[in-house]
Amino acid sequence: MGKLEKNKFKRREFIRLAASAVAVGSSVSCGKVVSSWRALTADEADTLASLCDQIIPEDQDPGAVSAGVVNYIDVQLSSRLKRMKKVYRGGLAQFNNLSFERYGKRFANLSDQQQIEFLTAIDGAKTSTDASLHKFFRIVVEHTMQGFYGDPRHGGNRNRASWAMLKLEYPPIRGRFHEDASVTKKSSVS
Repeated sequence: MGKLEKNKFKRREFIRLAASAVAVGSSVSCGKVVSSWRALTADEADTLASLCDQIIPEDQDPGAVSAGVVNYIDVQLSSRLKRMKKVYRGGLAQFNNLSFERYGKRFANLSDQQQIEFLTAIDGAKTSTDASLHKFFRIVVEHTMQGFYGDPRHGGNRNRASWAMLKLEYPPIRGRFHEDASVTKKSSVS
């Protein structure tokens, strides 16, 4: 191997090591672990995913999580619904605290049956503790529906999952007109 070939190997090795260093450095910044979420922490996203999965579970069609509802809510909490970030942070923490009190586990770690039992109690607001979470739960239900059935450009309804489930080829969206332009031109001339 000549001198030139040895240098190529060294440069390739240098580039590989430099790329690795950049990747590691971008995931840790000033001692903080950087999350892939915009407004939520990884634990909050995990709890929210479990909630959304119970609201619209997966069956023969994608559920809320597969359709990107958690992403939708995260995107909205970092933009349009920024004012609700504290509400979500507090509500998700309350969910986990109450779940720990009742079951000794975080909400996301409960079995499906335990999660359903937990949410039924909260939705029915049988105790004052449940009543305090009832309002937050209703907000999550509303945002889950928006993310599941809304336009994919807002971060949810991945691959138009709900529209496919409803057998909608292309649902009418306010501000969009999907008619054949040639037909429109001919009819306006006559």
